[in-house]
Amino acid sequence: MRTMLMLFSLLTVLDVRAASVVDDLLAGYQGAGAPLFDAKWAETMWTKKFPAPKDEAGAERSCSTCHTTDLKAQGKHATTNKVIDPLAPSVNKERLTDAKNIEKWFKRNCTWVLGRECSPQEKGGFLQFIRSQ
Repeated sequence: MRTMLMLFSLLTVLDVRAASVVDDLLAGYQGAGAPLFDAKWAETMWTKKFPAPKDEAGAERSCSTCHTTDLKAQGKHATTNKVIDPLAPSVNKERLTDAKNIEKWFKRNCTWVLGRECSPQEKGGFLQFIRSQ
């Protein structure tokens, strides 16, 4: 019983920390000029295909190329085949708990998929979408 209570307490702390981190990031994006964020837009963008850069061989890319269309499922990196843990905080309590890590992966993944960094507006939409899963 004590172990169950400790586990529940840890999960609650992670949920609160994730909410705080995401809320802080969203406030920062709004401070950078982004208006309201649209999770529905981000859900559509999640599967939208973008051309690979001209200097890289490969097929079109989307967020779902590596992370799948089901954020509760494991993904797999398109080139290394490395397993990617689910993005959905509902099944992976460690997601969205570290702002620095979130920003690092936005920079890498937006550049890989879009060929550029995501705007604050886009980041906010994606965070709202991921958090809703």
